[in-house]
Amino acid sequence: MHGLRVAYSPTSLAVALSGGLDSMALLRLARDWAAQQNVALYAFHVHHGLSENADAWLAHCAAACAALGIPFDHRRVAVEKGKSGIEAAARKLRYAALGEMCRAHGARLLLTAHHLDDQAETVLLQLLRGAGPAGLSGMDAANRAPGLLGDPELVMARPLLGVSREELEAYAKEEGIAWVEDESNLDARYARNALRHAVMPALAASFPGFQQRVARSAVHAASSQRLLDELAAQDLAACLDGDAVDLARLQLLSRERADNLLRHLFAERGLAMPSTAWLGEMVAQLFSARDDAQLKVTHPACHIRRHRGKLHITPRLPDLAGMRDPDDAGVLDKPGQSFRWNGETSIAFPAYGGVLHFDAADTGFDPAWLRSQELIIDFRKGGERLKPAANRPTRSLKQHYQALGVPSWERERAPIVSTDRSLLFAAWIGMDCRFLESGQGDRIALRWEPRAE
Repeated sequence: MHGLRVAYSPTSLAVALSGGLDSMALLRLARDWAAQQNVALYAFHVHHGLSENADAWLAHCAAACAALGIPFDHRRVAVEKGKSGIEAAARKLRYAALGEMCRAHGARLLLTAHHLDDQAETVLLQLLRGAGPAGLSGMDAANRAPGLLGDPELVMARPLLGVSREELEAYAKEEGIAWVEDESNLDARYARNALRHAVMPALAASFPGFQQRVARSAVHAASSQRLLDELAAQDLAACLDGDAVDLARLQLLSRERADNLLRHLFAERGLAMPSTAWLGEMVAQLFSARDDAQLKVTHPACHIRRHRGKLHITPRLPDLAGMRDPDDAGVLDKPGQSFRWNGETSIAFPAYGGVLHFDAADTGFDPAWLRSQELIIDFRKGGERLKPAANRPTRSLKQHYQALGVPSWERERAPIVSTDRSLLFAAWIGMDCRFLESGQGDRIALRWEPRAE
């Protein structure tokens, strides 16, 4: 087996060290390469506490690094089973801990010991799950994974992807490298283990060297995915209208190109990739709903909405305390929040999701009059009317919002300010002109600023 090849020229790098065969072999190879290149090398271990042998594995890694003169660090994590299972939860915590240790020690390149057999397993698992080209591309030789590592600048590399486990084992035995065995790798309840111990040996017996051919297919799939990404970027640029997607332009594309564009959009926005069935249902609703329908499709991390022929992706925001349950029979009788203005430049209203500003203006409310009023902030109940200017008619807030193009999801979080008798201000529309006066910068204009949840 030849020495390690690293495509980057870092000043420092780290090895993710579990103590198993693969990472122990990588540690020795990395030690030799770093010495030749005069590069600082670290080894990082994550103690999951899932095995009764976890303390022994930590001790083994620490002792091996001490013998090789490699600075060693570790983190302990507490793994709790999530919706995706214990493996996924442990993986998330492991990479977060590795990223944290890289930042703590200034390592900008993290090496992992994934090898040729791991790549073949990954591609086969994705195939069995019905993945498309992105999944069938397998693991990259190097990539950034800020969502896992918590650092957009940290590069994760897999220099052993072209090396088989058999070669690694031969190298470890030749070099006298000791390693530990994780008993969980024998548990056939895990899909990867079932594949590794039952399917892979059968494939190897009938198709010797299949791992290399599967890896070659992964390279072809990755090339296809890059072409799809390029096409999606071009299509998205042609269909974008600001942050929204023009549905009329989207509908001119074939269904396959439209789906490709939407998957690319989800990836660009950092959203979990939807399943084929979910994406198909979303597209069907987008194109079949009435033009005036307030369409909302729920994704785990956002809402997909249609407004005036455009597709909008909006965040899933929690309900505000000032909102009302439409099923509450007494909803229309509930008062808003009363307050008085005492000359402040702004007042925060967390229950309504933002800050009300009181700006000095040439046209606005008389300050003395405004101080004398008991004011109420609330969300609209329906039927409120406002006259924004002398040359404009008095209209309902709904009509104003429609004329201004304010979408429904912004209207429902737009508060109003009134006295016990009259509406003074509505967010996104403005103040009622019947209560305004002119001055020399000594009047008060109201302005609403929503704040992030």
